[in-house]
Amino acid sequence: MQFIIDILVAGLMAYLSFTNYLAVGIENLFGAEEPAPTESASIEEAKADTVSAEPTRLESIFARIPDILKRSAEYQKATVIESTTAVATPTTNPEAAIVNIYCTFVTERTIRTTTGTGFVISEDGIILTNAHVAQFLLLEASGALGESTCTIRTGSPAAPRYVAELLYIPPAWVSEHASLIDATSPSGTGERDYALLHITKSVDDAPLPAKFTALPLYDGQLTKNAIRGEVIAAGYPAVYAAGDTDTNLRTRSATTSVSELFTFGKQDVDVLALRGSSMGQQGSSGGPVVNADGYVIGMIATRGNDAADGPGSLRAITIDHINRTITEETNASLNQHLSGDITSRAQIFATTMTPFLTNLLTEEIEQ
Repeated sequence: MQFIIDILVAGLMAYLSFTNYLAVGIENLFGAEEPAPTESASIEEAKADTVSAEPTRLESIFARIPDILKRSAEYQKATVIESTTAVATPTTNPEAAIVNIYCTFVTERTIRTTTGTGFVISEDGIILTNAHVAQFLLLEASGALGESTCTIRTGSPAAPRYVAELLYIPPAWVSEHASLIDATSPSGTGERDYALLHITKSVDDAPLPAKFTALPLYDGQLTKNAIRGEVIAAGYPAVYAAGDTDTNLRTRSATTSVSELFTFGKQDVDVLALRGSSMGQQGSSGGPVVNADGYVIGMIATRGNDAADGPGSLRAITIDHINRTITEETNASLNQHLSGDITSRAQIFATTMTPFLTNLLTEEIEQ
């Protein structure tokens, strides 16, 4: 495997030098070799009924973070170009902005489907979802899992509506989790488990909306005041489709509350523990968590600890965590990724990072 990766790295280096997109070696993509953490090994569970002011420490698996896109002059230029305000007329109803990301993989013998949730965060049609949901877009053109199609579905029941391209997925996350691409029940803490998609067209070639309905993001570090009281989690949990996720997948939302805070550092709030609700089901990953003021404070990433928080408990990574880490990886904040030259930035990512990340996933599947 390492020999194959070395060959891919050398080829990508030559390509990037030719295009003048990058100035550093692709070997920076890889961090320390550490196993993906499981909740039982990495998380100290809280039993208290109230949210502690001090977040519990989580183990981080990312020893080094690639700075490839930070060193790409073209990528940085596409980021700083001014654009309209990302969200002009936001909604406070999470079900109005969520989407279903539905991928099918067809071979001569099998038909495989994956389903996950995302939500629109920009009037220009940018979707925030999990990396473990968006990674399947990397496989659309590879054929590794068969003839592949990923569609953005909306409504209740969900119906095909849009086609989207991958705008950003953390390269370090793909590198660390590539071996789990075909796992039935992958585990992890949710660290850097996010991705951005950009809606490019309608499935029936109808004109796109002038402005997409979007959820407003909580801007700033989380405080206890921002997570006070009840929160709403929304998504497309597959369990309620009675096995027919193709035609009977519907939006759902549930009221819950935050039981504990977690950090991968010292004091920043990176993960929220949510008490059990009807949203604690497969397919809810990538759904928003909205506070009492109508702002998205987090995104559902993993199952929680049912023993501590009740059946259907969840863990959500915070918008603050996403903003801090995407800034670290690209030199641009989350809000900056919602404006600027979105099309050019997506194209640069597609021509520089996508081929390499796709090869990582493909090699694991073929093994």
